[in-house]
Amino acid sequence: PKTAQLVTGDTTREVPAASLSVGQTVLVRPGDRIPADGEITDGTSGVDESPVTGESVPKTRGPGDAVFAGAINTEAALRVKVTKGPEDNTIARIIRLVEEAEEARAPTERFIDRFSRWYMPAIVAVAALVVLVPPLAFGQPWDTWVYRGLALLLIGCPCALVISVPASIASAMSTGARRGLLMKGGAVIEAAAKVDVVTFDKTGTLTHGRPQVTDVVPFGATTEAELLAVAAGVEMGSSHPLAIAILNKAKDAGVAALSSQDAKALMGKGVVATVGGAPAWVASPRYAMEHGGLEGLGLRQATIFEEDGKTAVAVFREKTPLGLIAMRDEPRADAKDAVRQLTAMGVTSVILTGDNPRTASAIAGSLGLKFEADMLPEDKLAYIREIGSKGGVMMIGDGINDAPALKQASVGVAMGSGTDVALETADAAILRDRVTDIPATIRLSRAAMANIRQNVTIALGLKAVFLVTSVFGLTGLWIAILADTGATVLVTLNALRLLRFNPERES
Repeated sequence: PKTAQLVTGDTTREVPAASLSVGQTVLVRPGDRIPADGEITDGTSGVDESPVTGESVPKTRGPGDAVFAGAINTEAALRVKVTKGPEDNTIARIIRLVEEAEEARAPTERFIDRFSRWYMPAIVAVAALVVLVPPLAFGQPWDTWVYRGLALLLIGCPCALVISVPASIASAMSTGARRGLLMKGGAVIEAAAKVDVVTFDKTGTLTHGRPQVTDVVPFGATTEAELLAVAAGVEMGSSHPLAIAILNKAKDAGVAALSSQDAKALMGKGVVATVGGAPAWVASPRYAMEHGGLEGLGLRQATIFEEDGKTAVAVFREKTPLGLIAMRDEPRADAKDAVRQLTAMGVTSVILTGDNPRTASAIAGSLGLKFEADMLPEDKLAYIREIGSKGGVMMIGDGINDAPALKQASVGVAMGSGTDVALETADAAILRDRVTDIPATIRLSRAAMANIRQNVTIALGLKAVFLVTSVFGLTGLWIAILADTGATVLVTLNALRLLRFNPERES
């Protein structure tokens, strides 16, 4: 929308949507489009996100839920706190993705362009020979061979060939965008069609990314409230799903987080901050064990949690263990079906996770795929590099720690709810947060490449036939014109078939 209803005190006033800044609150009336990415502070309503994600069923959104710019409020008035400026909202990101897509050309398209650069001069040279050689060398009539040379020039025009690839790419990208599958151009489509291994991050990708605390186990004289206060203090301000789970648990228990300073993320290992003048950690049991923050009974308890498919974190200050917090993040409802579809398509699925092998095994076993556990960002990068040397690999992730692997993979795909870093690094984005959209993306890419091969065959096949018949005088100038135009129309119509392709339908 071009305008927004800005809330100031007890009144509202209409302002340009482009002037909204982070922290301001807007009123969204029923039937209005949401003017900015934000968080609902008051009201509950159905929100139609189809203009952004392609999801046709409105979602019920209430206080604390995130909403996208461009989505439509369908039922009741909402107050939305702006969380992203107009230059960084979902619509702006989609526009940037489309602009990048226009610049990223498929290898096949670049080959066709290179081919056309020598193809047309070759056609002109052959036409010149057809016009000159028979009259000069064999005394043939000039008008006959000039006519045939002109027919050859017409039929040799590379219009159909040049348009065959971009028409298919544009149709495939349009089909994907309508279903919330954004790809940055033809190069991504071509790479996705060749994928034979798909690697998933676990948290927020195969799972909902909203873990819940299931167990709080304090050690020694430490109370549950003290354990939560320290853990919440360390995690304060973090957007990691495990951090949010701990902060929510502390809030529900009525425990105030201790003040902290100098918080620092330990990539793939945990978080450290200064709490009460001393360093405190919320970290993986493995990291805690290596740094003296977990041993004996505590280590055995962490193992039990992990064997149950839970993620355990150790809380310790300096080298004094304070306790364990266990969380569980349930797999998405469609994750198992997505893995089944990928397997049916001949694609191998693997989980790459920083979780321990026991937790990873529990999740992988329930979904029916392979796993690699205890992986730091650099480990994921090395794994992607290794299997990428053997064939096409697609990486699916949503966090900052996934960014290096997303960049290294043949195709990096970010889930739409992921961090900005993941979305900017990735080659494609899944806006609807549905795991089944991964096989749909590969299916669409394979259909696009098959369509391109058909178009190139049609263009070259027709030209080859009519080039020969033109030289031998079997087809005249008007037939050559019709053949050239017909080839262009045929490849365009064939490319437009992709607009009706449903990538969600299993073949």
